Amino acid sequence: MLASWYDEQGPAADVLRVGELPDPAPGPGEVRVRVTVSGVNPGDTKKRRGWLGSSMPYPRVIPHSDAAGVVDAVGDGVDARRIGRRVWVYGAQSYRPYGTAAQYTVVPEHQAVPLPDHLDDELGANLGIPGITAHRTVFADGPVDGRLVLVHGVLGGVGSIAAQLAHWAGAIVIATVRRTADLDRIDPAVVSHAVALDTEAPAASIRAHAPRGVDRIIEVALSDNANLDNAVVANNAVIAAYATRADRTEIPFWPLLFNNVTLRLLGSDDFPEEARRQATRDLTAAAAVGALTIPVGDRYPLEDIAKAHDRVDAGGHGRVLVAVP
Repeated sequence: MLASWYDEQGPAADVLRVGELPDPAPGPGEVRVRVTVSGVNPGDTKKRRGWLGSSMPYPRVIPHSDAAGVVDAVGDGVDARRIGRRVWVYGAQSYRPYGTAAQYTVVPEHQAVPLPDHLDDELGANLGIPGITAHRTVFADGPVDGRLVLVHGVLGGVGSIAAQLAHWAGAIVIATVRRTADLDRIDPAVVSHAVALDTEAPAASIRAHAPRGVDRIIEVALSDNANLDNAVVANNAVIAAYATRADRTEIPFWPLLFNNVTLRLLGSDDFPEEARRQATRDLTAAAAVGALTIPVGDRYPLEDIAKAHDRVDAGGHGRVLVAVP
């Protein structure tokens, strides 16, 4: 099969290779997926770079955890009727060496989720890490119907899906963006009120639409937003943080304590299994009824995977995909 891999960590152009590797075979309880589109996540590029001092977990790694494609082989114990079915894949390179940046990937059968025929592969390849993370930020602490949910970084990969899922589940969504110029990119059908963090008084603007405070905060930069979150949070609220920009993040401890705030930290590789499976069901259901759309930023051929990684590392809006021939 044609695949991309790295045998050592480092800059994308230096370590990523593209060439032929043996076709994988599914083991018991596994399926093999013929990949059409592979999704690139910041976590994939961080693993390749050795972020936070992480080392090579395996001698050789085929990167990427997310994809869409078609099941073309099954292992023992798997219904053969799955062959030929379209699926979206998550977790392919989570605690496993070989991910989706290849013509074939092998995963446990439940990690190949049926993809409705009217949904395209690009959407399917974008549902894994960002979608499951977003689902957990919204629903880990119960239903959000009628709740006020504040989503920071609503134009980002996780934030945009979190806002759509919260709206789909009946929440009133308030959102933030970093710059005023980005406000016109927000979907008013999903977000009831949007605030730019470069304005003079973002907390006052949020409070004007949530005078008693917000019930849930989906947090992409806890180190940057801790004081703002404290200013707008309701009593007994939850701050669900999936990222921060400072390794040692300070929070206004006593004010948050007196408000009985729960701080939930979320690492997507280790969510409870049932939470991940519920996320796959809800993400597919929301997408199937048109309640979930995901903008694609750039699409690269597999031979240009290093450019795709550099694009993700550079930031920007829209998801990055790698097309597999």
